[in-house]
Amino acid sequence: MIRVALVDDQQLVRAGFRMVIDSQPDLTVVLEASDGARGVDELSRTPADVVLMDVQMPNMDGIEATRRLTAGEDSPKVVVLTTFENDEYVMSAISAGASGFLLKDVPPEQLLDAIRTVHRGDAVIEARSTRKLLQHVGPMLGTSVQPSLPEDLTPREVEVLEAMAHGLSNAEIAEEFVVSEATVKTHVGRVLSKTGSRDRVQAVLYAFQVGLVRPQDLLGSD
Repeated sequence: MIRVALVDDQQLVRAGFRMVIDSQPDLTVVLEASDGARGVDELSRTPADVVLMDVQMPNMDGIEATRRLTAGEDSPKVVVLTTFENDEYVMSAISAGASGFLLKDVPPEQLLDAIRTVHRGDAVIEARSTRKLLQHVGPMLGTSVQPSLPEDLTPREVEVLEAMAHGLSNAEIAEEFVVSEATVKTHVGRVLSKTGSRDRVQAVLYAFQVGLVRPQDLLGSD
């Protein structure tokens, strides 16, 4: 059973997510909190595997709450929920240790898949939200472009990183390259190691920072 915590200051949002999550036999909501401070406090007493975290909340925002929750060794996975009203918050939350980000109007099936995905240890980068994020933060990503990719990154690993940046899952990458999903996981692990990325999210941001993928590459379609 995957234990889920909901940290959001909107009661209707929490109620909607709880209804969707509790309808699944392998998922259960173990706690709700209306701000980051309460979330951190309650999670210290009631462990959860995955936290759905709002960004803008009173008392303690989702950035600081994420930073505190992910500081420990057995920390939960945090998925940031956003409407992109303040895009800098999203980037900061990911830097603080979030395992991904989703739009609050994400379809129920995609929300459930995201919870299971981060619980497995992967990160969630939903293609639609990636495009919307880049519409806001693309200029910021361009300010720290590095000269080149690591020299020891193989051509296939570069292809995998590019596919990750376009929001493809391991299964989709495996299908595109006609290899096993296990092989893709090996490539992803090497990409993370060679780029110095903590997780899939940071690897994707790295791909934009070095210019492997441009923001406009993802802005051509909805």
